[in-house]
Amino acid sequence: MAHHDHLPDHLRRRGLMFILSSPSGAGKTTISRMLLADDDEISLSVSVTTRPPRPGEVDGVHYHFVDHVEFDRMIAEDDFYEWAHVFGHRYGTPKGRIRAGLKEGQDFLFDIDWQGTQQLYQKDQQDVVRVFILPPSLDELRNRLMARASDSEAVIDSRMERARSEISHWDGYDYVVINDDIDEAFGKVREILAAERMRRQRQTGLIGFVRELMS
Repeated sequence: MAHHDHLPDHLRRRGLMFILSSPSGAGKTTISRMLLADDDEISLSVSVTTRPPRPGEVDGVHYHFVDHVEFDRMIAEDDFYEWAHVFGHRYGTPKGRIRAGLKEGQDFLFDIDWQGTQQLYQKDQQDVVRVFILPPSLDELRNRLMARASDSEAVIDSRMERARSEISHWDGYDYVVINDDIDEAFGKVREILAAERMRRQRQTGLIGFVRELMS
C-alpha cells in the first residue's frame, strides 16, 4: 500500500470546552485528574480571581490573580463567560484567553456545577461539550462521602441533599456516564472527548484537505 507522505498528522481543528460535572463524591475530580495526566491537548480552564494567592500558588497556573479594579473592568468589557462570588472573593472564566486557545486547537476542561454549565452553554454553544457523571446509587454515594471524610452526619446529609439537587439537572447535559468503576468511566469520558474532537464542524482543516483531494 502506498504511503501518503503529504498527509498531515493532524488536520487543523478548533478546540472545545469540555465540561465534567457530578454531585460531590461521584468522581469528577478523579476523572479530571486522570484526563489531564493522560492527554496533552486538554488543560484545566484557569479562572480569574480577586483572592490573594496562597503559598505555592503560581499566577497563570492555578489562577489569574487580579485586583478588584481589573475584575470590574473585565465585567464591564464582558470578558467573562461566567463569574460568581465565593466566600467574599470573585471568580470568573475569562472569555478572551479561552477563545484565543480554542482557535489554536487547545481544549479546556471545566470542573463546574450545572449553573456554571448553563451560563457557559448560553454564551457559546458550539464549543461546549457537557458530560455529567452519576454514582451507581445514592447509597454508594453516601458510602463514598462517609469513607472520604470525617464529617458529621449532618454535614453528610446536607451534601446528599445537594447531590440530589445536582442530579435532578442530569438532562441538561449531552452525555451521562455512570461511574460504577473509575477506569471504565474514565474510558468512556475519553471516548466522548475523542469523538467530539472529530466533529465535522470542529475540523477546520478538512475544507482545504477535501479541496486538494478533489483537485
